[in-house]
Amino acid sequence: MRSDHSPEADESGFLSLTPERARVLLLVAARPATFALSAIVVLVLITLFAADSGMAGAAGAVAASWLAVHQVPLVIGKTALGLLPLLPTALLLGAAGRECYRAVAPNSSRTEIGWVIGAALGGPLLLTAVCLAVAEDASAVVALQPPDTLAAFGWVVFLHFGAAGAGIALGMRRRMFDLFRAPEWVIAGIYGAGRTLLRLLGCAAAVTVVSFLAHWGDIGDTYRSAGNAWGFLGLTLLSLAYLPNVVLGAVGVLMGAGANFGAASIGLFGVVGGPVPAVPVMAAVPTGPASAWWAALLVIPAAVGVLGGIDAGRTSGDRLTAPWATLISAGLATLLLVLFGALAGGELGTFGRVGLELPIFALVSFGWLAGAGYVGLVCARYFVAPVGATLPGSDYYDDYDEDYDTDADYDDDYDSDDYRDYGDDDYREDDYHDDYRDDDDYDDGYDSYYDDDPDALDAELVDEPPTRATAPRQTLPDIVDAEVVETDPDFDSRAGGRR
Repeated sequence: MRSDHSPEADESGFLSLTPERARVLLLVAARPATFALSAIVVLVLITLFAADSGMAGAAGAVAASWLAVHQVPLVIGKTALGLLPLLPTALLLGAAGRECYRAVAPNSSRTEIGWVIGAALGGPLLLTAVCLAVAEDASAVVALQPPDTLAAFGWVVFLHFGAAGAGIALGMRRRMFDLFRAPEWVIAGIYGAGRTLLRLLGCAAAVTVVSFLAHWGDIGDTYRSAGNAWGFLGLTLLSLAYLPNVVLGAVGVLMGAGANFGAASIGLFGVVGGPVPAVPVMAAVPTGPASAWWAALLVIPAAVGVLGGIDAGRTSGDRLTAPWATLISAGLATLLLVLFGALAGGELGTFGRVGLELPIFALVSFGWLAGAGYVGLVCARYFVAPVGATLPGSDYYDDYDEDYDTDADYDDDYDSDDYRDYGDDDYREDDYHDDYRDDDDYDDGYDSYYDDDPDALDAELVDEPPTRATAPRQTLPDIVDAEVVETDPDFDSRAGGRR
């Protein structure tokens, strides 16, 4: 439940911690971490039970799994394990960011934001301290070397601070934009970067699925070493946990940068063979020579870049000489891709380093998104949304309501010389009757207007005195003889007067 405090809330430290706020902060600190730790305990117990192992190393396995979820490099025996699965990390950070998003309101004060960030970091840091102590004790029972304490706390702070910041910024995005006085092209670039990132990940996931289908027989071969149903389930869960790593590797390959698997590497223009881990998820990695048609896959990042440029043209005032929103979108999307690519790689025992060539990946990503984005901007400016067109999502109507919300503003406009010059020849009474006197549509619309008005007089203009047959709605026999005269031009028409 979101906090409903205003920016003028009490800023007096601990005195501002109300019971309701304390409950919200407890959920932020404990709920994501508790769910993650519970899932880890269940998986570890199932694994030990399936392997017919004792419970002696259960505590150490739980502690190592918690650290692995936070991408803390581990050393098991003499094997360095820096390539860690991203799916558990993404699920945990997504839950933590969602809690922070729900804990703040658009008008939350700085004290409330500080409490939320502190709670989001405090719970995971406390569990990390406990897991480090458990791992230290378990090193005498299992072949687990205690990880570096500073690196462990650093990874936890980095990941959870990023998740909390993303959740808070999303919940208070309008206030953030106003606080930093961000111009509209920055806002359009931020939203464009998010859409570009989702499109690239979606295309890479689709290519990965197609590669799985093309290497279906190789996937079956990797399951032959499973042994039994528990082994089959374990390999499946392990492959699902590493699936985001493979998708990010596919993004790098689609961009034109290579992905390394120790001595082996893969790219659109060449493949270097070598040993790869024997897990089902790695069956999607091609092992043969590069085919000539693989180069056609470069159309995917080009198309995504063009769509990003078109989005920038629709939602910003970008000009061909100043494509700032397009460049912001390309730069921010590249930064996020490089960050995710760095998290997706690492050392994997005797295989060596597995991951993307990050410097080349950064250059080609920005080149594709910025260059193709500019092409999309040109298309948008000439064919979709020329400069000066009303852009979707703008605040035009909000500004209109604010400018014309009061009667005083209307009266000021009405009293201007343009409207008071009612005696102009173009609007004299003779012309008025010539144009509209015999217009049935005008009479119908005028009559329907006054029929809807409960205070309006129901009357009819006739040439002869009406009788009961011609005026059935009259209830009195007396008829008032009257003539229509021109009213004062300054009479306010909104009060029911007719000119």
